[in-house]
Amino acid sequence: MTGTWQLIRLILRRDRVLLPLWAVVLGCVPALYVSSFESLFPTAADRLEYARVSAGNAGFVGLYGPLHGSSLGELVAWRGGFIPVMIALFSLLTVVRHTRTEEEAGRTELIGSGVVGRHAGLAAAVIATLGANVVLALILASLMITQGLPAAGSVVLAAEFGLAGWMFTGVAAVAAQLAGGARTARSISVIALGVAYVLRLAGDVSDTGSGALGWLSWLSPIGWVQRMYPYGADRWWPALAAVVLTGVLIAGAAALAARRDVGAGLIAPRPGPASAAPGLRGPFALAWRLHRGLLLGWVAGFAALGLVFGGVAQSVAELTDDNADMAEVFARMGGASGAVDNFFVATSGILGLIAAAYAVQATLRLRDEESTGHAEMVLATATTRLRWIGSHLVFALAGPALALAAAGAVSGLTAGVSLDDVAGTFRGALGGALAQVPAVWVLAALTVLLVGLLPRQAPAAWGVVAACFLLLIVGAALQLDQWVLDISPFTHVPRLPGSDATATPFVVLTLVAVALAAAGLAGFRRRDIPVL
Repeated sequence: MTGTWQLIRLILRRDRVLLPLWAVVLGCVPALYVSSFESLFPTAADRLEYARVSAGNAGFVGLYGPLHGSSLGELVAWRGGFIPVMIALFSLLTVVRHTRTEEEAGRTELIGSGVVGRHAGLAAAVIATLGANVVLALILASLMITQGLPAAGSVVLAAEFGLAGWMFTGVAAVAAQLAGGARTARSISVIALGVAYVLRLAGDVSDTGSGALGWLSWLSPIGWVQRMYPYGADRWWPALAAVVLTGVLIAGAAALAARRDVGAGLIAPRPGPASAAPGLRGPFALAWRLHRGLLLGWVAGFAALGLVFGGVAQSVAELTDDNADMAEVFARMGGASGAVDNFFVATSGILGLIAAAYAVQATLRLRDEESTGHAEMVLATATTRLRWIGSHLVFALAGPALALAAAGAVSGLTAGVSLDDVAGTFRGALGGALAQVPAVWVLAALTVLLVGLLPRQAPAAWGVVAACFLLLIVGAALQLDQWVLDISPFTHVPRLPGSDATATPFVVLTLVAVALAAAGLAGFRRRDIPVL
């Protein structure tokens, strides 16, 4: 463990922007829901009616988890039910970044040549991530208490969020020992998170009906912490289970780390064939092989999100039928064709930002290929730089568009069946989702610009995605100036369905994307490769 403190300081210095960004933002979001619920449902009767409709809706329960009360605190905690998943995602990415990615880059071996203990790197990554979750929890608890919510429930809610990050910090620590590379470690961790979410979703949705599969929720760590029921029962025993699981995972990771060589994983990589098939001898075929798993996973995930959003649409219509204030709020959100159209406007914005995350991830694959030396080997052949980078950009641009189309089509069909208007709802949901594509391309092109001109700062593209997410979620609630909101390309996307749209914003956003990408490609042609 010698040198752990110095490595923690190094991690905090390198992540001085990213770490506070997600810890502070995700810690503040639930506090913004308080004023929103107070204005939407000012009386106890309004909140009770909202809770009655929401608790029995499979779509809401699938997305946010079970709802067991109608107090303001319980509604806010329930509405933030997806945030623990995001905290878990950021936590596992942070651990993998400072363990397997460091080994791939050779920095772990370099640091290990000094006076540093064998487990210092893993310990530093785990402690820094656990600490970030503690800071997030303290911020959340403080904000909720200052909003006038009960202190006991606020502490339980903060523990729920922080422990979700703790458990998947442990998951990522184990995955980093099993995998032979950072990409595999991230995949194992994200799959574990996805399985946990699906188990929680299946169990909770089952409980809204017969309850035959309700036990599945208890197999999910996400389900454990959501059963702490902040502002209601205020249970602490699920927190004990989460702490024990975190401890077991971290101890297991330390034991596994002692049984492998630096740079190697416990899962041995499979040797490939001695020669490639004829269809794999071009740069595009290589890019397809590298991106196909990511593409299929994102498209399937978007289709699942479309299923959830489509299932919620009927409840939105029922809510506005029973609550005139709610109908008025939806009408003020833009568009004029009813609450369901405005619901799809809101969900399309969320889908667009998630698709932007996919676009950034796919584009940053260029940087991964460069830093691992693979790009240098490909470019040593007759393949030109533009042909190589173009083969990857095809998937970075077309992949998010395909994922958005899948989400829009599935949500439109699902909502259309429940609302007896398949044609109209399908057209509206699909159009709203595809309208996000030019804005997604702007963020992908910005990532190309960073890769081409400032390759070492390319991961900063994630900060841009986070900033756009923040503007979408809290920009209107904080009444920010319009010029601040206009920084996000998603602000300029027409609000579809339910309003008229012209071609101008789509053309302008596409031209901005082309200009950014062209500047990035020009820089990429002229700089050294690789830049480490």
